[in-house]
Amino acid sequence: MIFSYIKGKWSHIGIHIFSHLLSVIFNLVSLAMLVPFLKLLFNKDQLIKVNPGFEWTAKGVEDYFLYQLSKIILQNDNNLVTGLLFIIAIVVVATLLKNIFLFIAKYIINPIRNDVIRKIRGGLYSKILHLPIAYFSEERKGDIISRMSNDVSDIEQSIVAVMNLMFSAPISVLFYLGIMFTISLKLTLFLVVLLPIAGFIIGRISKRLKKQSTQSQEYSGNILSMIDETLGGLRIIKAFRAEKQQLNRFEQENNALYHMMNRIAVRRELASPLSETLGVAVLGVVLWFGGNMVLGNSEISEGAFIMFVLIFTQLLDPLKKLSQLFYNTARGRAAFERIDKILGAHNPIVDAPYAQSLSSFENEIEFKNVSFSYEDRTVLDNVNLKIPKGTTVALVGASGSGKSTLADLLPRFHEVEEGEILIDGKNIKSYKLDDLRNLMGIVSQEAILFNDSISENITLGRTEKNQERIEQSAQIAHAEEFIQKKEKGYETLIGDRGMKLSGGEKQRLTIARAMYKNPPILILDEATSSLDTISEKMVQEAIERIMKNRTSLVIAHRLSTIKHAHEIIVLKEGKIIERGKHQELMELNGAYSELVALQNIQ
Repeated sequence: MIFSYIKGKWSHIGIHIFSHLLSVIFNLVSLAMLVPFLKLLFNKDQLIKVNPGFEWTAKGVEDYFLYQLSKIILQNDNNLVTGLLFIIAIVVVATLLKNIFLFIAKYIINPIRNDVIRKIRGGLYSKILHLPIAYFSEERKGDIISRMSNDVSDIEQSIVAVMNLMFSAPISVLFYLGIMFTISLKLTLFLVVLLPIAGFIIGRISKRLKKQSTQSQEYSGNILSMIDETLGGLRIIKAFRAEKQQLNRFEQENNALYHMMNRIAVRRELASPLSETLGVAVLGVVLWFGGNMVLGNSEISEGAFIMFVLIFTQLLDPLKKLSQLFYNTARGRAAFERIDKILGAHNPIVDAPYAQSLSSFENEIEFKNVSFSYEDRTVLDNVNLKIPKGTTVALVGASGSGKSTLADLLPRFHEVEEGEILIDGKNIKSYKLDDLRNLMGIVSQEAILFNDSISENITLGRTEKNQERIEQSAQIAHAEEFIQKKEKGYETLIGDRGMKLSGGEKQRLTIARAMYKNPPILILDEATSSLDTISEKMVQEAIERIMKNRTSLVIAHRLSTIKHAHEIIVLKEGKIIERGKHQELMELNGAYSELVALQNIQ
C-alpha cells in the first residue's frame, strides 16, 4: 500500500539508493585499511618490492595495495610512519565521504516519508468529508479520531519510519555478502545457512505483534470516544453524580490499554537485543569455523579472514535493523488496515455518469412512492408528496415518525431505497450532487458552527466574501445587533462549536448563513425547539423573513410556528396519515388536533 503513495518519486529513491551504496563502499574502504595497517605494524620487514599486478579478488586487491604502500614507504627512505600517515589519510577521507553520502541519502528520503504521511492524512480527511452521513451513524467518533491521529502516528513511527531500511538495509546486506563471497565462498555459504535460523526465531516472536497492535488501537479509540462523551456531557455527569461511574469505565479501558502496550513493548524492545545476541552467537560460530580454515589447512589467509570478520560485524547492524523491520511493519500494517477501512469504504452517494448540471428550481419537488429503512427498521413507507415552488410544507409527528429522514433524502444525505424524488420532473440522482445541494439551505435543530470568525461562519462554503451581503444576511436573521456589540464585530472568533455565543445567537447565525447562500429551497429542522421564549420569537421572525418567496420544507416541533404553512403533513411510523392546512386538520379532529391539544395543555 505504501508504494501507491510514492509514485513519481522513484528518481529521488534512486538517488537515495545510490548515495547509500556509496556510503557503504566508503565505509568498507575505511575498514579495509585495518589489514595493511596491522601488517605494517607487525610485519615491518615484509615490504612488497615487485609489482604483483591487479586482480579483482580479495587477495589480488590486498597485494596490489600493499605493493603501492610499500612503494611510498621505500620512496621516503623506508620510513614506516609515512605509510601509517597514508593509511590514516585514506581512512579520514573515506569516512568523510561515507558520511556525506549518508547525509544525502537521508536528506533525500525524509521529504518522501513526510509526504506519505501528508497524503494519508489528507486522503482520510477527504474521505470523511465525502462519505454519506449513514456511515458515521455506525462508527464511533472517537474511533475515527483515533484512526486519524494514533494510527497515522503508528504508520509514521513504523512503516514510514523504516523507509530508510526498505531501500538501504537490503542494499547493505547484499553488498556486504557480495564482498564476503569474493573473500571466501565456503565461509559465506556457511554463514548464509546460519542467518535464516536466526531470522526464523525473530519472526516467531514478532508474529503476534500485529494482532496486539490492532487491539491496542481499538482500546485507544474507545478511550477517545469516552473523552468526547465526557466533555459533551460533563454537566449531566456532575448533575447525576456519575463521576465515579464514568471514572471506573475509563479506568477499565485505560488499564486494558496499559497492559496491552506493555506486552507490545516487551516484544518490540526484544527485537534489538535478541538480534544482537543471535548475531554475536553466529559470529562465534563463524570465528570457530573460519579459525579452523586459517589454522588448519590455510584455506584462507589471516588478512582475508580478518577482513571477513570486520565486514560481518558491519553486516550485523543492517541485519538488526531488518529484524526491527519485522516488528515495526507488523504494527504499521495493523494501523494501515484500520485506516484502509475508511479509505476503502464504499460511498453510494456519488454523481451518476450521466449527471446533468442544475442551476435553478422552476416548478416543484415531488416525493414519489418513497421508502427508506435503517437496517431492518422501516422509517418511510411509500410516501407521496408534492411541494410546488414558493410554498411551505410542514412535517409533524411523534419522534421517530420519519420527519428528519424525509428531509435528509432531498439533499441526498441518504439514498432512496424505493421510489424516487423529482425536482422539476427529473430524478435528483440525474443531477450533479454539488448543483443539487447548492439549491438548498439548511437550518438544523442543533446550531452547527465552527471555531472561526462570525463572517467565516456566515460565508461557509462560499468562495466570494461580500461584506455588504454578510451584513444584510445578519440583519435579516436578527443577528446584527449582538454582532455589533462584539469587540471585533464580524471578525470575532466564536470558539469551539460557537461556545462563546448563546443558544439564540448561534441559531440566528445559522439563519444568516442560510440567508447569505440565498437558496431557492429551505430545509428547517426544528430550528426553534431548543430555545427560550424570547430567543424563539426572534429566531421565528428571522425564519419567516428568509422563507419569503422560497420553497420551504419545515420540520415542526412547536406547532404554533407552522399555522400558516400551505400544507401540513402528519407522519406516523413512516406513513402520511393526515395532510392539509392547519384549520382543515383541526376540523378532522384526528392526530394533528391531538398534538395541538397536548401542546396547549403544556
